[in-house]
Amino acid sequence: MKIICSDLEGVFVPEIWVNVAEKTGIEALKLTTREISDYDVLMTKRLEVLDKHGLKLKDITDIITTIEPLQGALETLNWIREHSQIIILSDTFEEFARPLMKKLNYPALLCHSLVVDSEGRIADYKLRQANQKKQAIKALKGLNYTVIAFGDSYNDTAMLKEADFGFFFRPPENVIKEFPQFEVTNTYSELKDKLTSLL
Repeated sequence: MKIICSDLEGVFVPEIWVNVAEKTGIEALKLTTREISDYDVLMTKRLEVLDKHGLKLKDITDIITTIEPLQGALETLNWIREHSQIIILSDTFEEFARPLMKKLNYPALLCHSLVVDSEGRIADYKLRQANQKKQAIKALKGLNYTVIAFGDSYNDTAMLKEADFGFFFRPPENVIKEFPQFEVTNTYSELKDKLTSLL
């Protein structure tokens, strides 16, 4: 039995925080796990920036509802679901992901959650589990699945290492150089070909 796990942002939808940065004009929010490998450092910085500019959860989700899946993403995701089971493992948050999941026909998603105060301010975040992508892969392997995984960034590398078959999809050059052991796919056509060879 084989199962597929993938990242969300940069794979099926654009980077959420980059879109928020572009819509608000706040350059500091453009940083993602493509640039900062320590997720806690990255999120702490993001929350500080939100507070500084007075942005609340609704301000962010209003922007997220305008984000569309990447061109070809829904078709590719539907193709994958015709050939296998897929679980999306993301370091986003349930509150952010809801409008995007609707546009992707509600695939299975494991991610984190936000702590929101009575005024709608994002006060903190709760990790579902430390290193949750790697732990999810380990759990699936413990259920006797052969796991195929793909993602695009630093926070996907532990998942790719843990998987039986792990590879990149559209990673930036800095990530490719740092992790040359992983094969790279750059288009949905290449992704389908790679998955076909592994299923």
